[in-house]
Amino acid sequence: MQPAELPELKDYSPDSLDSYFAGILALFEKEAASAGTPEEVEQLRIRWIGRKQGLLVWISEDVKKAPVDMRREVGKRFNALKSAIEPRCDPGQARALGTAKSAADSIDITLPGTRRVLGAEHPLIRTMNEIVTVFAAMGYSVGLGPEVETDYYNFESLNFPPGHPARDTQDTLVIAQQERKPLRDRLLMRTHTSPVQIHTMESQPPPLRIVIPGKVHRNDAADATHSPIFHQVEGLCVDTNITFSDLKGTLDHAMKAFFGSSVKTRFFPSFFPFTEPSADVQISCIFCGGRGCRKCKQSGWIELLGCGMVDPAVFSFVSRQQPAYDAKKISGFAFGMGVERIAMMKYGIGDISQLYSGDMRFLEQFR
Repeated sequence: MQPAELPELKDYSPDSLDSYFAGILALFEKEAASAGTPEEVEQLRIRWIGRKQGLLVWISEDVKKAPVDMRREVGKRFNALKSAIEPRCDPGQARALGTAKSAADSIDITLPGTRRVLGAEHPLIRTMNEIVTVFAAMGYSVGLGPEVETDYYNFESLNFPPGHPARDTQDTLVIAQQERKPLRDRLLMRTHTSPVQIHTMESQPPPLRIVIPGKVHRNDAADATHSPIFHQVEGLCVDTNITFSDLKGTLDHAMKAFFGSSVKTRFFPSFFPFTEPSADVQISCIFCGGRGCRKCKQSGWIELLGCGMVDPAVFSFVSRQQPAYDAKKISGFAFGMGVERIAMMKYGIGDISQLYSGDMRFLEQFR
């Protein structure tokens, strides 16, 4: 005999089915609301989903009596009811609920709360921000640009000749399926942040002072000191009567501000396609004070960055969009440094891959 507490299914019309299953669910919700302990939930489970005498067994008998053309609809509603009831009859949920209630009841609100551990800047981001801050104090604004560039902005406008080795795919990561485009329009991953210099000059007349932090990409094999992805900070200053002495004074002041007032700088002739004359900059070893050690290979000096006076050819490219950059009237200097190299030197890191590993044991020491 069907339990009296279950509603009666008069017929199999949609309205009757809605009323029938809604009544059963309401009955279950009422009983489940009063089952707060694992023992009570176990009794609820036996009463509703017991294999022999559970109420769902009786309900399934009504489902089986449905006409053939209604069995699918009735079965669908029965399965939905079963899915709503069975999880609520799990004694494990009641134990978890009881544990949560016990924990809540045991909280002493007069005690100080648990403090969340504060995060910290990644050593690369920290180093990059410190470098930018040094130049910001000298009146430089920050310039940003896309990591995917055209060949024109990455090479041509920076005075790289067509046959330059840097333009070869052995050195540069080129976007696929660019062969049909003209060379200057082909897309690639920028190999330096220098394209931002061109973008900025085209959009802004002199005087100009910008520092450009950012990520760059080169087709380098990963080892202890190289990575196909790394970071640079470049700078550009353009105005009337800018000389190499201004460049030397700017970088000497920046190195002292970053590494300490005792640091010395010296310049050696070098070559970069976009600057003329060009120079490599060395600083006195920050580990031995210039006396000579393993870090500086007993020389007392560490090579840190490249720089030079902006080549007039670069201004000629820019002047097509911004006539104010007339090489006969203005001059400027540019410089660039690798952030990873400086971070590794500053924090005593021996392998560049540690900066990208995401190993919390390594990163936690920089809090």
